[in-house]
Amino acid sequence: MSGYDEVVTPRRLLAAGALALATAVVAGCGAVGPSASSPSSGPPASAPVLTPVPGGSAAPSPADASPPSQSDTDWGRIWDALPASFPLPPGATPTETGEGPASARVQVPGGAAATAALMQSSLTGRGFAIDAANGPAEDGGFAIDASRLGTECRTQIRVTPLGDVTVVTVLYGALCPFQ
Repeated sequence: MSGYDEVVTPRRLLAAGALALATAVVAGCGAVGPSASSPSSGPPASAPVLTPVPGGSAAPSPADASPPSQSDTDWGRIWDALPASFPLPPGATPTETGEGPASARVQVPGGAAATAALMQSSLTGRGFAIDAANGPAEDGGFAIDASRLGTECRTQIRVTPLGDVTVVTVLYGALCPFQ
């Protein structure tokens, strides 16, 4: 019997399916991390892949088709959660630090300048244009205003250092799609 005439058994089919699933999972979990060496070095050459934060977004499950509520802020009307597709830095965890409504408020390890550069490159990689990027402010923080190309979707990201962590506050405009 040649190598092409092997008998396909249920055990071999199961093993091939498990291998295909494991390959797909590993391919979806690429290595991620900022490579900015200093605040003036700018965004990384290639946009890193950011992943949604488990439990960090109140995105509706497929069984719950209704989008989250909205709130009014000084910046404008926002969604009270982020869609799962919105990029957040690796290692982001939800935090209660901060005041007022926000679509998301997370803390991340690392510096504010590197986090701001990472957010800018991630947003442009997801079809947003950076309308304004300001900082560092007196408190060491940064503000990024972005809009999705060709739409009225706007978002503002505030990156604020707080001890050995950085707090990222996202205001995701109510005119943005929630998908």
